[in-house]
Amino acid sequence: MIWETVRLAVQAIFRNALRSFLTILGVVIGVAAVIAMVTVGQGSTEQVTSDVARLGRNLLVVSPGRAQQGPGAAGGAAPFDVRDVDAIQDQIGSVRVAAPAVTRMMTAILGNENLTTTVIGTDSRYLEARDMPVALGRPFYESELRSGSAVCVLGQTVRRELFGSGDPLGQSLRLKTISCRVIGVMEEQGVSSFGQDQDDFVLVPLKAFQRRIAGNSDVALIFVAVRDGVSTDAAMAEIERLMRERRRIGPGEEDDFNVFDMKQIASVLTGITNVLTGLLSAVAAVSLLVGGIGIMNIMLVSVTERTREIGIRLAVGAREGQVMTQFLVEAIVLSLFGGGIGIVLGLTLGAVGSNLLRVPFSPDPAIVAIAFGFSALIGIVFGYFPARRAARMNPIDALRHE
Repeated sequence: MIWETVRLAVQAIFRNALRSFLTILGVVIGVAAVIAMVTVGQGSTEQVTSDVARLGRNLLVVSPGRAQQGPGAAGGAAPFDVRDVDAIQDQIGSVRVAAPAVTRMMTAILGNENLTTTVIGTDSRYLEARDMPVALGRPFYESELRSGSAVCVLGQTVRRELFGSGDPLGQSLRLKTISCRVIGVMEEQGVSSFGQDQDDFVLVPLKAFQRRIAGNSDVALIFVAVRDGVSTDAAMAEIERLMRERRRIGPGEEDDFNVFDMKQIASVLTGITNVLTGLLSAVAAVSLLVGGIGIMNIMLVSVTERTREIGIRLAVGAREGQVMTQFLVEAIVLSLFGGGIGIVLGLTLGAVGSNLLRVPFSPDPAIVAIAFGFSALIGIVFGYFPARRAARMNPIDALRHE
């Protein structure tokens, strides 16, 4: 019985195919928009998480200045030195490695080619803290770090812009007045979700940077990698206690440094992404409501057009429930057609959007199922009143209808 009812419903829909398509357009747009928004939103969240993970596992960043100023903003506070870095690594058991870093924007010159890039003064611990493998050549030797030799390791962007497809190893490029020999090239990191090129840098030994570029022994940032299985919150508390002691900060006085957990970036950005995705999905879901109203409208028109048909069915013995089921199934089938088309369109738009934004394509089967189920619910809710109206017609009045 039910299959016969579905067959009649499909026939009625395809009898006025164009009108039926225009009717379900609101449902199609609503379902497609919700699925596309959620898919792109989840892809963005995965991309942010991946970018933060690429910065290093369980990574903390210690910088001079108050916390309100964020990492890297010294705000008049005294800078760190290498002894602070060594103290964090040696005296805190939860720390896997601590690495110093000093950065400056400089122009790298090779023959007629030049590139403005970030020059980072550091040591081999930086590569371990940031989980950055060397793709070509080697990292710094300890002897080069101790003596401050003029050697450098390149990011892939610097290599590509200055050397093209050539082999940079053993060649020299100029940074300000320094001519440094290239000893290695880092593995490609790609562009982060913040739009930052993570391969646009040159690493030089910290002592070479301090002596020949900065002219002082300051350390601007300390990258701290926490051991696996250890809470970063606990490590942050230990680092804060140690740095307050080393910087002679008394009880009740504010810290003149900041310990920043890189996972906080992922948490904040993920929260923002989820809120925006939710808001946009809610706006898109309004189209489902509009689609439901359209379905109710067309079903009321259909009941009016088929009044005599309804009267004949009732006159030959059809029960009210059977007539109501026929029109209710018709509304549900109409809505499900819209839901099915919307799912295909939504996944297509999600794939295109993910590709344009360069984020992973991450469709959520649960959202697809919910959207499809919600479209069926739309058919039930908005199809009930027209179906009820059809079922309660007086057969005699319906047969008299012209």
